[in-house]
Amino acid sequence: MDDKETLRVGAAVRRQRRSLGLTLAAVAARSGLSVPFLSQIENERARPSARSLDRVAEALETTTARLRAAADSARAVDVVRGGQEDGVRRVVRGRHQLSALEFTGELDLGREFQHRNDEVMYVAEGAAEVEAEGQAYRLERGDTLFLSGGVRHRWRATVPGTRLLCVAVAEHIDATFDPRR
Repeated sequence: MDDKETLRVGAAVRRQRRSLGLTLAAVAARSGLSVPFLSQIENERARPSARSLDRVAEALETTTARLRAAADSARAVDVVRGGQEDGVRRVVRGRHQLSALEFTGELDLGREFQHRNDEVMYVAEGAAEVEAEGQAYRLERGDTLFLSGGVRHRWRATVPGTRLLCVAVAEHIDATFDPRR
């Protein structure tokens, strides 16, 4: 893995710490690391050694592997060039907080979807029909449909050359609303 692909574990550490309702001081006490060092890790100003990351993971009741899996790519800017092919294309590469796919052509995936987090569907070209919660929605060029997390839906392109962009909060992110926070 080169420096461009180095994973940023700070955001994953922060998310896990907050999900447990812990302060930096509490994680410091559990891990034996200092509050300033933990803050630097969370803010991507320090790269922890393997041993330090093990101690952080243990303090956060998880594993180093899970923290790395939940880490963000270090790449802050990434250009994904467009293609002319029919099918499915990832618009955002890597493991980020957003997932984005472009569907092109006369697609009818014939299956129902249900995502954990919110999703937006945007018709860039053509038209599509979306069935969500038992109701059909006809979308044309420029139309957007928002689906909150957990809504069952299916869709199909209804015009040749349809381009549909689907952007969602990534599945590995817990974006569910907690009224206690």
